[in-house]
Amino acid sequence: MANFTVITEFLLMEYSDIWEMQVLHAVLFLMIYLTTLMGNLLTITAIATDPHLHSPMYLFLSNLSLLDVGFISVTLPKFVVYSLTGIRSISVLGCMAQVFLFIFFGSTEVALLITMSYDRFVAICHPLHYGMTMTPARCLWATVGSWLSGLMYAIIHTGNMFRLPFSGSNEIHQYFCDIPDVLKVASSDVLNTEFILLVAGSGFSLFCLAFLFVSYGRIFSSVFKIPSVEGRYKALSTCAPQLIIFLLFLLSAIFAALKPPSDSIIPNLFVAISYTIIPPFINPIIYSLRNQRIKIALSRMIKQIFLPKKKMSILE
Repeated sequence: MANFTVITEFLLMEYSDIWEMQVLHAVLFLMIYLTTLMGNLLTITAIATDPHLHSPMYLFLSNLSLLDVGFISVTLPKFVVYSLTGIRSISVLGCMAQVFLFIFFGSTEVALLITMSYDRFVAICHPLHYGMTMTPARCLWATVGSWLSGLMYAIIHTGNMFRLPFSGSNEIHQYFCDIPDVLKVASSDVLNTEFILLVAGSGFSLFCLAFLFVSYGRIFSSVFKIPSVEGRYKALSTCAPQLIIFLLFLLSAIFAALKPPSDSIIPNLFVAISYTIIPPFINPIIYSLRNQRIKIALSRMIKQIFLPKKKMSILE
């Protein structure tokens, strides 16, 4: 018991001790963060202000953009700050908040993406029944259910992980409080309970993955029956990138949770980037900026902001 030390703060991984490299890291990830914020906030604003976009699909898209803003804001600003200042410490309370918000936004996004895949399945495979199936009330309840499921999942995991004090090494070999690294310094009782929770979570993830494959399998089967080449290309160019990004997000997160502990800097960083930065950065491009109706709404909104009404009337 003499060697037992309770951890009061964690130390995040230092990726470089060269000042120029730290500044380069900070500038690069700050640009990624600001670009992600701009893309997602523009999507939310365009959908909220344009009455033509008040439909189930765009309700899901606006919530997805909101989740992406929260998801990337949990980890990246802290990384930018400590890259510039060199202050790598984070309190246990701050780490708990980061873990809770990370699980909350991540699991809610998975649930919402599953809902969106079902929405696309009904729209493409059963277009005549779309209005009766995806009613506004059902879409609202599906969205609320996604948020609530993510909240409950985050509360259960975070409450279990931080219910006992930590001891041992306080080094976290990641640029944020990643769950596998936090569990490395958890007590054995927490690990046993968390193992059961992770098995349950993995089972749910596999169910979501199977549902996703079935949905997109039916979607692609219907798409290939479209007689128009242009119609097939349009449907495939919309659905295929969505499936790829979702699989990247889910599989990289599962790999990070199941891979053996490693102190290697570059592999850990690349694995983390693949599920913490790339999805929220690319989602606005795939789901929104390639959408013709959203582009029209954005151009209309920009004209209203930068062109006075008198100039607009003259141009018209």
